[in-house]
Amino acid sequence: MVQLPDPLVGKTAPAFCLPDAQGTQVCLEQFRNRWIVLYFYPRDNTPVCTLEAMQFNAALGRFAGLGAQVIGVSTDSEESHQKFAGQHNLNILLLSDTEHKVLAAYDSWKPMTMFGKDFFGTQRDTFLIDPSGIILVVWRKVSVKGHADEVEKELLERQKERGT
Repeated sequence: MVQLPDPLVGKTAPAFCLPDAQGTQVCLEQFRNRWIVLYFYPRDNTPVCTLEAMQFNAALGRFAGLGAQVIGVSTDSEESHQKFAGQHNLNILLLSDTEHKVLAAYDSWKPMTMFGKDFFGTQRDTFLIDPSGIILVVWRKVSVKGHADEVEKELLERQKERGT
């Protein structure tokens, strides 16, 4: 089966402002002229989400050295992000999208079924956004193991293509 390119690739990343764990509004525009790794995850302190956050956290220095900002977004509250970051010594910028507006803008708020119940939830997706605000790569339904390394490798390749 041929996989079609994601419809957001090549488009300007949807703008947003969301609160971080301390309640400070953080806007995507603040990171213009930097690479952005934007990832959406379902819940703080669940095993797979924790693993994903810890892998990105371990790679933060490498991403920063490549001029990239890593941003994690979930529907959890600011307080939940504070506890999550504190429990796992996370330095990642975590943002709270309790109204699901940003998740919907990136097509990561999806109908799901679990244990026979239908509901809407966060699909684990990652977006690589270039310094001009264009989405270059989209990973949908991410498999967490090794994902941060995969994103870093793709970022390096994209930077080489541009000679940066």
